Amino acid sequence: MKETSKVRKIAFVGDHLPRKCGIATFTSDLLAAVADAYPKSRCLAVSVNDIEGGYEYPEVVRFEIGEQDLSSYLRAADFLNISDVDIVCLQHEFGIFGGPAGGHILALLRELKMPVVTTLHTVLREPRADQRRVMEGLISLSTRLVVMTDRGRDMLQEIYRAPSAKIDLIQHGIPDVGFVDPTYFKDQFGVEGKVVLLTFGLLSPNKGIEQVLNALPQIVAEFPEVVYIVLGATHPNELREHGEAYRLSLEILAKKRRVDRHVIFYNQFVEIENLMEFLGAADLYITPYLHEAQITSGALAYAFGAGKAVVSTPYWHAAELLAEDRGVLVPFRDSEAMAREVIALLRDDTRRHAMRKNAYRIGRDMVWSNVAQQYMGSFESSRLEGAAQSRKSLATKTLDKKPRELPELKLSHLSRMTDSTGVFQHAVFSAPNFSEGYCTDDNARALLLSVLLGELKEDQEGMRTLATTCMAFLHHAFDPETKRFHNHMSFDRRWLDRHGSEDCQGRALWALGACVGRSPFRSFQMMAGQLFAQALQPVTEFTSPRSWAFVLIGIHEYLRRLSGDSLVNQTRDTLTSRLMGLFDAHAKPDWCWFEDELSYDNAKLAEALILSGQATGQAAVFERGLETLRWLLAVQTSEKDYFRPIGSNGFYHQGGARADFDQQPIEAQATVSACLEAYRATSDVWWFEQAQHAFDWFLGWNDLGLELYQPETGGCGDGLHVDRVNENQGAESTLAFLLSLAEMRLAQDMVTSFRAPVTIVR
Repeated sequence: MKETSKVRKIAFVGDHLPRKCGIATFTSDLLAAVADAYPKSRCLAVSVNDIEGGYEYPEVVRFEIGEQDLSSYLRAADFLNISDVDIVCLQHEFGIFGGPAGGHILALLRELKMPVVTTLHTVLREPRADQRRVMEGLISLSTRLVVMTDRGRDMLQEIYRAPSAKIDLIQHGIPDVGFVDPTYFKDQFGVEGKVVLLTFGLLSPNKGIEQVLNALPQIVAEFPEVVYIVLGATHPNELREHGEAYRLSLEILAKKRRVDRHVIFYNQFVEIENLMEFLGAADLYITPYLHEAQITSGALAYAFGAGKAVVSTPYWHAAELLAEDRGVLVPFRDSEAMAREVIALLRDDTRRHAMRKNAYRIGRDMVWSNVAQQYMGSFESSRLEGAAQSRKSLATKTLDKKPRELPELKLSHLSRMTDSTGVFQHAVFSAPNFSEGYCTDDNARALLLSVLLGELKEDQEGMRTLATTCMAFLHHAFDPETKRFHNHMSFDRRWLDRHGSEDCQGRALWALGACVGRSPFRSFQMMAGQLFAQALQPVTEFTSPRSWAFVLIGIHEYLRRLSGDSLVNQTRDTLTSRLMGLFDAHAKPDWCWFEDELSYDNAKLAEALILSGQATGQAAVFERGLETLRWLLAVQTSEKDYFRPIGSNGFYHQGGARADFDQQPIEAQATVSACLEAYRATSDVWWFEQAQHAFDWFLGWNDLGLELYQPETGGCGDGLHVDRVNENQGAESTLAFLLSLAEMRLAQDMVTSFRAPVTIVR
């Protein structure tokens, strides 16, 4: 007899089949189980797409979210609110939602007016700061939390201070299958008469398959009829980034160990019916994962519940599920122990079969029909708790309450300005000016943009092409004899200088440091790291404060990944001390600055101190950075409260008249970047507002009320003159706008996800 419930409509938010993902399988199975057990409760899905165009979903998927498109999360919230949904059941895993540490999902939850039950597929023991913020946001915005293990419940309370009364323990669901002899299924796979070892799941390097391959020679020596089946397609993310390199390395290892005729790879994503047949044929199931920090494993749950004897490394879920002789645990990365325990179980039929029966008996509590009832219990509790709480009402937001709409990130003009050599320096209107050639300054800026595009998940193929071109340009520009970069190259590819300026060297190091610290591609990290190490050598002899600042920002990026580099840390200390000394030498009560004039890229000096002071714990350095940036903003803000950068036609000398024109895009970009760093460091939304002011300069909030950004071309005018916009759309200006837009998008994602939208008052 089917169950009834007062919960009439449930929306499951997460991934959904046919996306190849463990969470997609879980969401699909849970939805189906609840729908089957409670036919009077309507179930629908809201699914997150990781590829453009999405998937061929079944009808139950009613709304699709673009992983990195923040606005689609807000539209999904509107859809759920107007669809009269009683309960939202969120499946959370780091890596499937967009934004900083997946924070976009918080923007959706914050807008919902119904209770939310969140299943936490991962609970991190040592979260990064952004991951902790997301987890704390989930705990706050969810009515109830579901975890699948005792350890997960304990960690939620101890690490994240989640209220115990808010947490439900519901084990991972499994199909309800019979307890059968493995011989029954073996002929389907051509392994009749064999001893079958099985591992399944999406393949990636953290799965530790090589540990079993290294153990196989010893196992085969005693059981010559052993065959090891590795079932599962390569993980889509692994496939996109590295292709089949990991799988091929495993095949090579099997040949090297001379066990290739004992190993079968099924490179496919199998449906549940086929999976249970593979499991049915297995004599022994193995999970050789390399790290303990896995709180839940669907693969382990399936194998255990199907009555398999399991040998596993002691990651968290396995250590809990297989305790008290319900399975066998072996140390991480210990192939000798793996071989020893597999052989012992294959020798001892009595122990192995007792282990199987015990697992199957315990697994009956984990079948989907039982799990569906437990989830409905959590939904019912949430409904009652939600009715007692005041939820947000659905209302149309006025403009001051909505996230700011930013322009489209359009790369068409930058593409026109780039050939196989690099980015052209200047343009005549929107056409590249070949006669002016290329420069390292602009190729460094473009390389930095490629790093930001990678974080935004924008045009990944185009991003990688741009990064490759610019990295090659910087590599060619570097002279290993002088340790300096050339800057200017003619159209016929001749260097026009012995070496570039100190500022050119600084910009190159800034971009290279960002590649080391933030690029997802190891080849770029390696190449950038080698160049960075060589190019850093002469910088302590430089005298340009802006070069010091660019290098300090590059060092900060570099140390994200390689924080133990003592020479780089020493260089940071030296340059930071010099900037602080420069301020002491030039600052006056009415002149809070490092030099006797304000010229170009001014905000970079303040930004360098903000970053370096925060990273090293030097409060005086950090506060000096904020102090000088506040003063600079006051100087560069008009009486009507719009951004007015120092003009390049004379700059601004202490005690003299400031030049109001020609205003340059790089000054707006430097200010956007510095203010956003101040916002990230202080969480003071005022700094975000100042970044927005500076960005709006590009869009017409300036002295002339004219747009410098040209949406029809994707370019940016070369400056604001006293009477007009410079119509030439050179690389420096276009990249200044694109860098500003990319940084604003990254920051706005964080603002919208983690707090109420910022109100910009004019």
